[in-house]
Amino acid sequence: MKTYLASLFILCVSLVSAQTARKYSNEFMNIGVDAAALGMSNAVVATSNDVNSGYWNPAGLVHLEDNQIALMHSSYFANIANYNYIAFAKPLDDRSAVGISIIRFGVDDILDTTQLIDEQGNVNYDNINLFSAADYGFTFSYARQLPVEGLNYGVNAKVIRRVIGDFASSWGFGLDLGVQFQRNDWQFGVMIRDITTTFNAWAIDEDKLADIQNAIPGENQEAPEGTEITLPKMQIGMSKLFEFNYDYTLRTELDLNIRFAENNDIISTSFASINPALGFEFGYTDIVFLRAGLGNFQNETQIDNTEQLSFQPNFGVGFKYRGIQIDYAFTDIGDQSAALYSNVFSVKLDFSIFR
Repeated sequence: MKTYLASLFILCVSLVSAQTARKYSNEFMNIGVDAAALGMSNAVVATSNDVNSGYWNPAGLVHLEDNQIALMHSSYFANIANYNYIAFAKPLDDRSAVGISIIRFGVDDILDTTQLIDEQGNVNYDNINLFSAADYGFTFSYARQLPVEGLNYGVNAKVIRRVIGDFASSWGFGLDLGVQFQRNDWQFGVMIRDITTTFNAWAIDEDKLADIQNAIPGENQEAPEGTEITLPKMQIGMSKLFEFNYDYTLRTELDLNIRFAENNDIISTSFASINPALGFEFGYTDIVFLRAGLGNFQNETQIDNTEQLSFQPNFGVGFKYRGIQIDYAFTDIGDQSAALYSNVFSVKLDFSIFR
């Protein structure tokens, strides 16, 4: 089974390497969910074990003991863009579970000024309309325990919907595969996103395109490509739990985020780039949590052509009581990197509270 999955993955990467693929297609699906995970710089692929596992590693859904629902909201670019997430998961039996999640990342109330100047050459503000540019990700997850003790797997089926007002829209589909393994206080995880590549097919409104093609002489707007291919990405994690005097715990995790493209990651080759992430979670009586993480290590080229290493520090706190968990994360402390940063809040509800 392992040999078959590895061969399938290598074949998929080889097939798309000769095709036109965008390095950052569907990037809104890589921002992350759950303030608890974001506070640890997303280093949770080995330890994720709740409703949010549908995003981080669907194999973790098998640890659910009851139905759970999660909500998250964050804003970026001075509140211009909003990122919202909702998820629900439930155990099917003592060996399997399912989940569904929805992500929306959008910019609303954008001014459409393509008709600002009327046919007489006059500026007419009544012709200004508003539109939204929004991306939606719908994920359906299934997880199951394998006969080997401590070994679980999970799969995601993703439907991507992207809309840019009346100008253009696309549909996409992709698959994820996740595996987790636990032995004593050690946990390991692998998550392969877009394992078969995610294919987006765009439909362009030709009439809307014609309105702007000759708006500026010599600057004709060409029709964009009608298809996008999202290359696979892999996240490998290793975690260990430390307990102190029964009341205190420290969970550490080291993840390696692998993209099969060359970029500014700390380790970069023509075949793949590797970016490490390190997360810590200090807990007290499984009620109060303090989290920190380092990630997004990048080699940035300076004005004098020298390279400087940048990184993204994150911080988070959490509170859990009788099935209700509230988490907060502040990403990119001190603006150490050019990455997106925000105040992130999330809520998780375990249905055991209603018993």
